[in-house]
Amino acid sequence: MPDHSHSPANYNRAFAAGFALNLGFVIVEAVFGVLAGSLALLADAGHNLTDVIGLSLAWTANYLMKRPPSERRTYGWRRSSILAALLNAVLLFVVVGGIGWEAVRRLGNPAPVAGKTILWVAAIGVVINTATALLFVGGRKKDLNIRGAFLHMAADAGVSAGVVLASIGILVTGRLWIDPVTSLAIVGIILFSTWDLLHESMNLALDAVPESIDPAAVRDYLSSLPGVTEVHDLHIWGLSTTEIALTAHLVKPDPKDDDLVMTEARNGLHDRFGIRHITLQWEREAGTYQCSE
Repeated sequence: MPDHSHSPANYNRAFAAGFALNLGFVIVEAVFGVLAGSLALLADAGHNLTDVIGLSLAWTANYLMKRPPSERRTYGWRRSSILAALLNAVLLFVVVGGIGWEAVRRLGNPAPVAGKTILWVAAIGVVINTATALLFVGGRKKDLNIRGAFLHMAADAGVSAGVVLASIGILVTGRLWIDPVTSLAIVGIILFSTWDLLHESMNLALDAVPESIDPAAVRDYLSSLPGVTEVHDLHIWGLSTTEIALTAHLVKPDPKDDDLVMTEARNGLHDRFGIRHITLQWEREAGTYQCSE
């Protein structure tokens, strides 16, 4: 008996605000880069453009998740949120790889940090990216897609903060190695925080059991239902970054109280495990309809 009563949280305003802030900052940074003749500012504008792309991916997925199912797409567009989270994780790793490569190159050939204009622009970047990240902080633990948007903005706020701190440190001490070392430290922090996003989104894309679910506990619960003697063909997967689906065959020789047990199973799976989309099949004899798992 399927249950479809669930909808993702609405973050449209947060995405719209974050998109506008970051696109505006990219334009400002590019203009100042041209006026100041700063290749560093232009490069950072290109880097910040990846944040706009990341937000666009997450925003699009957040919208598509709400589209109703159709005859062809019976689950709607729910899985778009999983794909967006996975693409955001990959994009973060690509960006971090570029930052790390440049940091290693500068360790061997330290370059002076540009003037105060870059410091002020980087400081503005810290404020904008931190503000955008805070828009998604409330949903980062409940929705992997929202976590991808949060990590993207938090990572860029960290990069901008590193630019500011490293620049000040160099201006005070004159030691050019502070810049690449700070960048490598930031790269390490971003990699550590992004790994879970990549791991979880990859698992969801491959229909693995979501991290929040203990499949053994689910099996034990279904086995404990009145009259159920065996559970097999149990499958648990993420329909989206916020919805979990389950199918299973329950062996129950006596058809008495089937409807009551089905209702109990549905309510228990929802209340105990947060599983909302449920399909259960009765069997009267073990192995009657068993398919290969």
